[in-house]
Amino acid sequence: MNTPLLSVKDLQIDFKTENGIVQAIKGVSFEIRKGESVAVVGESGSGKTVTSLAALGLLPQAAIIRSGQILFYENGKSENLIGLKERELSHIRGNKISMIFQEPMTSLNPVKTCGHQVTEAIIHHKKITGEAAKSEAIALFEKVKLPDPETTFRKYPHELSGGQKQRVMIAMAVSCAPQILIADEPTTALDVTVQKSIIRLLKELQDSMGMSILYITHDLGLVKEISDRVIVMYRGEIVEAGITEDIFTNPQKNYTKALLSCHPRPEYKGKPLPVISDFLEGATEIKVSKAIQPTQSKSILSEEVLVEVRDLVIRFPLQKNFLGKTTREYTAVDHISFDIKKGETVGLVGESGCGKTTTGRALLRLIRPDGGYVKLGGKLLDTLSEEKMRSLRKDIQIIFQDPYGSLNPRITIGEAIREPLTIHHLGASERERKDRAIHLLERVGLNGDYYNRYPHEFSGGQRQRICIARALTLNPDFIVCDESVSALDVSVQAQVLNLLSELKEEFGFTSIFISHDLSVVHYISDRILVMRRGKIVESGTANQVFFNPREAYTRELIEAIPGRSFFNKN
Repeated sequence: MNTPLLSVKDLQIDFKTENGIVQAIKGVSFEIRKGESVAVVGESGSGKTVTSLAALGLLPQAAIIRSGQILFYENGKSENLIGLKERELSHIRGNKISMIFQEPMTSLNPVKTCGHQVTEAIIHHKKITGEAAKSEAIALFEKVKLPDPETTFRKYPHELSGGQKQRVMIAMAVSCAPQILIADEPTTALDVTVQKSIIRLLKELQDSMGMSILYITHDLGLVKEISDRVIVMYRGEIVEAGITEDIFTNPQKNYTKALLSCHPRPEYKGKPLPVISDFLEGATEIKVSKAIQPTQSKSILSEEVLVEVRDLVIRFPLQKNFLGKTTREYTAVDHISFDIKKGETVGLVGESGCGKTTTGRALLRLIRPDGGYVKLGGKLLDTLSEEKMRSLRKDIQIIFQDPYGSLNPRITIGEAIREPLTIHHLGASERERKDRAIHLLERVGLNGDYYNRYPHEFSGGQRQRICIARALTLNPDFIVCDESVSALDVSVQAQVLNLLSELKEEFGFTSIFISHDLSVVHYISDRILVMRRGKIVESGTANQVFFNPREAYTRELIEAIPGRSFFNKN
């Protein structure tokens, strides 16, 4: 444990931008020792990923390394990875130091099978035959606990779930038994149960292969369970570093205290979540503008049922014959029934594939049911004509999981927010519509001057606020929030949850909050529905489900929350 494998010394990295030079990394120094797990935590933009990419020579062209060294130690000798030629780096990259990237779907080649991509890495570094590489790849798939390794070997990335794709990435990363594994947000947006299995898998691989692991994450619960030491970064600098237990029980710096406090806890229910600016001067926070009021006053909570779901069934075809007739199908939603009262927030929680997103889309008639019905405001959605449905759509909205994917990259954010007003012929003029879009930007804590900027110019948290502003443009009665905070930093997540709570109180909209994170669902929801394999297995008030779950499956979801023992104390 005392032998250093990697040593980062006084690393300084700048980026060239249209507005000049931006300092991304400001004199960062740390070490990773043999067999150790080190976690680098911080918000998006803090410099975590940039530091790791510098070690592998994968920085974008706009990056300038001003000074510093990244020393890799082997056989008693050290080699500075900065300045190595591509050929020299390719010998180290994937072989001695490997990386699991944040988004497996974009990291895997969609036109090549999973097996081909893993064998490619093995053949490149080990110089063995294709058959031998295939045997090794199948053995690796078995080691990372992929179902039916030989079949998975022939599958393409789109045919696998998020957790399975991540396991393929892990198999690829450890295929050459690296000495250091860099795991960049390895469990972001995965279900808590899948997260737990991925964490357990990485620990097992570390023990069996003797690797050191550098975790890059914003998930503090994950950090508590996986790391020996923690490095906390803020705006390109290390603000605190130490043994994990010490950082969690006795943080010294205000920023670390803020990160630990932002995570939703049971005692925060009904109160605003703490945010970074509560602890740190100069930190940015969403300030909800009061410049524009809702078009009408809405009651916050009532006994009136707004959404009625009865015996809902949704199936997807798995196989068709040569005549196009379905011969095998999958039941995604299996005879579920529930109500959502006006002004209520209902949490819908469960693992990937349980049917929660399909249910959310059926509530907006984005998917037509194969059985049962959905009523919204007493109207049976499936019987409405396209014209009547189009008219109703102004009263129902959705906030998607991926804010970048749900914004058109070719139009400005101002146009994206204004567009629903134009489509539904609301507002007396283009000037009035633009004014409302600007007011909504300010309402979600963004500058009205951002109106003419494009989605790529914003962070993930800012893009999610833009999507919230767009969803509120038509002052809807009902909003589906589909994993809308799952991929956000804990500090940004706290701000967005506070924002949703404030806007709900102000606008009085009804919502269903879909998530795999029970701690978030408990905080934001009045009631919780738990789904498993297309069925609702448990329902009740947020406190009933969270503190006194009846079903073993619900207890399993709660127990799987990373760092639960720490965040649920007091």
